[in-house]
Amino acid sequence: MLSPLQAQERCHALIERAVRAGAEAGDAVYLGDSSESVSVRLGALEEVERSESEHIGLRVFVGGASASIGSTDLGDAALDELASRAVAMARAAPADKFAGLAPEELLLRGAPPELDMIDPAEPDPQALRRIAEEAEDAARAVPGVTNSEGGSASAGRGVVALATSHGFSGGYGATSHGRSASVLAGSGASMQRDYAWRSARHAADLLSPSAIGIEAGERAVARINPGRVRSGTYTVVFDPRVGGSLVGHLLGAISGASIARRASFLLDRDGAQIFDSSITITDDPLRPRGPRSRPFDGEGLPTSPRALVEAGRLTGWLMDAAAARQLGAAPTGHAARGGSGAPHVSAGNLVLQPGSVSRAALLADIADGIYITELIGMGVNGVTGDYSRGASGFRISGGAIAGPIAEFTVAGNLVDMFARLVAADDLEIYRGIDVPTLRIDGLSVAGD
Repeated sequence: MLSPLQAQERCHALIERAVRAGAEAGDAVYLGDSSESVSVRLGALEEVERSESEHIGLRVFVGGASASIGSTDLGDAALDELASRAVAMARAAPADKFAGLAPEELLLRGAPPELDMIDPAEPDPQALRRIAEEAEDAARAVPGVTNSEGGSASAGRGVVALATSHGFSGGYGATSHGRSASVLAGSGASMQRDYAWRSARHAADLLSPSAIGIEAGERAVARINPGRVRSGTYTVVFDPRVGGSLVGHLLGAISGASIARRASFLLDRDGAQIFDSSITITDDPLRPRGPRSRPFDGEGLPTSPRALVEAGRLTGWLMDAAAARQLGAAPTGHAARGGSGAPHVSAGNLVLQPGSVSRAALLADIADGIYITELIGMGVNGVTGDYSRGASGFRISGGAIAGPIAEFTVAGNLVDMFARLVAADDLEIYRGIDVPTLRIDGLSVAGD
């Protein structure tokens, strides 16, 4: 895998070849990563994996049209062929008046901000195995756990670089560490599975393996022998590990591309009050050690913190350069890149800020409700906002968590759900999209 500086040099070399081949403009992106993981099950080594990959992608513009192409071969001959093919593809493509590089005057200039993304520690396979064993052992030691799907530990390193024909060049590296455990509890028809995991840029920011194992075991035991719920209208509470999906649906709806296509349930709602005034959702791509931090976006623009929702009010769309041109606005530094293809919109570290009530107080007045810990399927219509997903979790009875339930569907419309959403104060930040416990009154539940 190349260093960030070497990766930038390869990107520049590819762009130079594309210009010589006839490209009027272009950009190149390098993505490299290596990772190692160890899995154990029932105390025995199950799998050791190591993977390494490198990819370079080129996007060129010719006569108002564009084309993208990528390769895993970074040699000089491969870059020559990549450049000539990309230009030939662009010459055969239809013109797109919105395609093009980001405005030159908006590019990040100078050194990118330092985000402390690299952990110098590199655990060897033996250390990873010890972590995986400790996590699984702790999970299996929880009373009621009857079987295991295993414990795992991983470590990885990645490099991202981007260069454009109009003056941007940047690159950065990042590390990742992860650990997890998954176990089963109960027996026969009452058997249930659950898990726990953590990942972070620095290993020091993780929970201990035993804490992760205990969490996995206790979650599985709590789900033994689930009951069913009658169909009806309920107050529904979303556990933080699933509540972040609601913010994900918001992100899709405020993407400039969705707005430009007029394919969003929040169309024409820019600046509107879509949540209660107690709700603020922030995006911080510059948070040190953040799982989704990045010093520049996929088009070379600087990234910066902002509120997506402030005091319940939507603050605007997230736009790459193409969407911004369609909407007559400026790009917002939210472009993301894969190994090939045009940029798409992505945010940084998203946080729905905590409310002013405790989790216990949030539940206290719910006589008969539902607490969701798992969501199944993708039944969300991004155009209408209609929401319908399979779920499992627990009953709420008399303001407290009661017995486990499964095999039901929760449904509503995201516009109405957002308007009724209430947040507790129990925020933990480690996922990339982080929310506290969330409550929504008046959702439809289909069960028995």
